[in-house]
Amino acid sequence: MDGLTETKISSKEIFNGRIVHLYVDQVKLPNGEESTREVVKHPGAVAVIAVNDEGKLLLVRQYRYPLNGIIYEIPAGKLEPGENPDDSAMRELEEETGYRCEKMKKIASFYSSPGFSDELLHIYYTDTLIKGKQNLDQDEFLEVCTVNTNEAVEMVKKCQIYDAKSVYAVQFLQLRALQ
Repeated sequence: MDGLTETKISSKEIFNGRIVHLYVDQVKLPNGEESTREVVKHPGAVAVIAVNDEGKLLLVRQYRYPLNGIIYEIPAGKLEPGENPDDSAMRELEEETGYRCEKMKKIASFYSSPGFSDELLHIYYTDTLIKGKQNLDQDEFLEVCTVNTNEAVEMVKKCQIYDAKSVYAVQFLQLRALQ
């Protein structure tokens, strides 16, 4: 051991859902003591920083039940079993916004909440949008809107955009404008 690693002693599945699976694990700590870890297993997700030909960011406005409120986010969604993140990003962009793209570039991948979840989020960028057809899931209700970077920054300040992936997108566009 390197002095930081925890070793799983046992694992108990608590919940097996459509999107997440919850486990409670017993672990051995680096100092030899034992502790409990609650772990959410997630298939992973994608998100797209999509900019139209006017230089405006595509956002989706939707109600988020855990927050009991409406927020603005960049288009995103979970990976289907065995799905490549590149393909998922293309699929989610069109499903949620009604836009396809000629090309897309992977910008980053990061863990959304590594303290309790293994969800790996892949972020993409495109500015080659082509009008397609929106195809929302049965339980998905959202509106598509566009904002320029300055408007997006103000939305972050007003907590209208305040999920990590979307705040990251706004910062990405700010830095891109400086180059």
